[in-house]
Amino acid sequence: EKTGKVLGEFCRCYKEQFGVALFNSVRYEIEGTGGPQAQLLHRKVPLEDHVIYSGNIFQYIEENKKWRNRFCVVPHNYGLVLYENKLAYERELPPRVLVNSAGYKILTSVEEYLELVNNSLPGVTPKSGHSPILKCPTDFPLILWHPYARHYYFCVMTGKEQEKWRAVFQDCVRHCNNGISEDSRVEAPAFTDAIRMYRQSKEQYGTWDMLCGNETQVLSNLVMEELLPELRSTIGPRLKGKAPERQRTWIQVSDAVYRMVYELAKAQYDAAVAGCEQERPQLESTIRTDMDQIITSKEHLASKIRAFVLPKAEVCVRNHVQPYISSILEALMTPTSQGFAEAREVFFKEVTDMNMNVVNEGGLEKLAEYMEKLSHLAFHPVKMQSCYEKMDQLKLEGLQQRFDVSSTSVFKQRAQIHMRQQMDDAVYTFETLLHQELGKLQGKDDLCKSIQRILERVLKKFDYDSSTVRKKFFREALLQITIPFLLKKLAPTCKGELARFQELIFEDFASFILVENTYEEVVLQSVMKDIMQAVKEAAVQRKHNLYRDSMVMHNSDPNLHLLGEGLAIDWSEEYSGQPEAEPAADRRRRAKQVVSVIQDDEGALPYGVVAEALLQPGSPEPREPEEAHPAVPPSPRGAVQEIREVLARESLGAGAEERLTNGTDGGGAGEEGVLLAGAAQGGVTRQGPARDGDGVHCATAASPAPGAEIPAGTGTPRAAPAASPVPAAEIPAGTATQPACHQRGDNEPGERGERSPPRPRGTTESGEGVQTEF
Repeated sequence: EKTGKVLGEFCRCYKEQFGVALFNSVRYEIEGTGGPQAQLLHRKVPLEDHVIYSGNIFQYIEENKKWRNRFCVVPHNYGLVLYENKLAYERELPPRVLVNSAGYKILTSVEEYLELVNNSLPGVTPKSGHSPILKCPTDFPLILWHPYARHYYFCVMTGKEQEKWRAVFQDCVRHCNNGISEDSRVEAPAFTDAIRMYRQSKEQYGTWDMLCGNETQVLSNLVMEELLPELRSTIGPRLKGKAPERQRTWIQVSDAVYRMVYELAKAQYDAAVAGCEQERPQLESTIRTDMDQIITSKEHLASKIRAFVLPKAEVCVRNHVQPYISSILEALMTPTSQGFAEAREVFFKEVTDMNMNVVNEGGLEKLAEYMEKLSHLAFHPVKMQSCYEKMDQLKLEGLQQRFDVSSTSVFKQRAQIHMRQQMDDAVYTFETLLHQELGKLQGKDDLCKSIQRILERVLKKFDYDSSTVRKKFFREALLQITIPFLLKKLAPTCKGELARFQELIFEDFASFILVENTYEEVVLQSVMKDIMQAVKEAAVQRKHNLYRDSMVMHNSDPNLHLLGEGLAIDWSEEYSGQPEAEPAADRRRRAKQVVSVIQDDEGALPYGVVAEALLQPGSPEPREPEEAHPAVPPSPRGAVQEIREVLARESLGAGAEERLTNGTDGGGAGEEGVLLAGAAQGGVTRQGPARDGDGVHCATAASPAPGAEIPAGTGTPRAAPAASPVPAAEIPAGTATQPACHQRGDNEPGERGERSPPRPRGTTESGEGVQTEF
């Protein structure tokens, strides 16, 4: 009922805004009032057939209350895909979990998470001494928290791993939050304007944190914003059990409702879009036929509204906005410009290092290897993290409350997306120019000089485009902050009078001209002059390396944009010198990964073999049976016990970072290799560290037992948090089996003396189906 009511009002707004957006699009197409031309090239398909990141991570499975080792893959669409292990990924078996991280917040502290959970259900707080809703077995958790949807719990073994995974998860959230395509000149503006108009009709002005994800996710957030308080007051008092159990149940209820709302919202929104698209040809025909009359009619309406609104708006701007514009601009400029400067520095350093390495190691083959990595620098979350972190300094102290800015996150993420795009444009321009030059080079010296010369050219273009992008961002951010404030201030005296202007619009043009939109344009014009002047003065003073609008960079590469229209350069195929194409399985496994932290699943030894040392004391639940690999005979109990005792002794004298490394030792080149245990041989060997393509160590070791458990801690007994099972789609029979590299012996600890029968082929663990987050 609530979804139908909210979507009904929204779809009415959307239909109105669709006609306005279509008119603006056609007018822009005809008049073509574009800004300055970019100097850098823009890559059309940046991450085709690439994987951003993959590696092993522990996940807490709520259905059976256990921590399990999972192989996590982040594909080019930035979804989080979790597989049983790397072998399941390589065999293209269905994943365990798919997560769209739009709207999620990445937490690295259990305390911070518990505070958010306690706030989500007021009056329900666990008493001191009672077990909280979540306990993490390590000091390095990674929690994905959402105000409405289910939460995801992960952990790793070292602080260095936590930083890398956090950077990856934040990149996923940043990308998924930006889910409304900017390429659409009609649907996207119509949608965002309809959302704004709907919220303003409910007296909600200012920025909105949950305008994130695709259109259906945004609409689901819109419904849940109104529905959740009612749901909480209705269901909250009826929840039974201790405080943690009530909190856990509430999270499951909220998630279940969110999923229902999502499906209902999707159906209604799709129907509204289909209806608008059906009318589009007729509307567009009318616009093109009567364009001049529509423009004249709109200008006449605007002049009448301007005469009524502008005097009041100018007083409001002068008294409440103008004195603060320079402060807001300075607060925006400093961290944003530092972030772009850091992106420039990272690009310069990477190209310079590549140049030195190519000269020292020699050959086009080495150049191809380095260029393959450089070509995806912008999508390397770890290397780009130093740029993104600069935006964490953004604070609008005092101004945030004055202008009703709920959070600065929307500005931070927008600036970070601009940084990533600017970096990719610079890299793509560099590789295009270098590729053009390669046929003319005679030797190493020529190659070195050519790389340096092209780098200098690209940096000049970067500086020019960076200035243009930042000035546009500053203007848009200032408008986003000030316009809602002005509309709220003017609403009591102006909004009620707008209805009388409706009679000035011809009925034939009522689909393309709206009084509300024209009123907002008049308010925007009242403050736009001051905003433009403030940004212009900052550029004239060369603050933060901004260029004046009058400065035009003469195009030194007239044919550059023609080069950008060609096919994408595949450095590995053109210059690697490999006579044969790489097998498809190898390509999937390792060839095109932007970030390589864990190359081989075999490197995850500590997760599987040291599970004994981490088992939760007194855990009442037996492990689930696993299918043995047909080629691996069962290990005798003595061999397994011997390995465990050796590893237990090793772990007593070492910290957690040395004991469990999630397949990476994360240290410098001089560190010792990690201990490896081979269950079949019953002995302990040492394996030296192997360095992958990103300069990060990878340990090669025996493969872990699939679904190895982790306890809530070592040494101190901790109770596993309880959770009611959430319905999930089960994996089809025969798709989730994989060979076990470690076969348990008889009567192993945690089995309560019972021997588990081997799992039949083609079966899965019933509690862990595929959990799809939209």
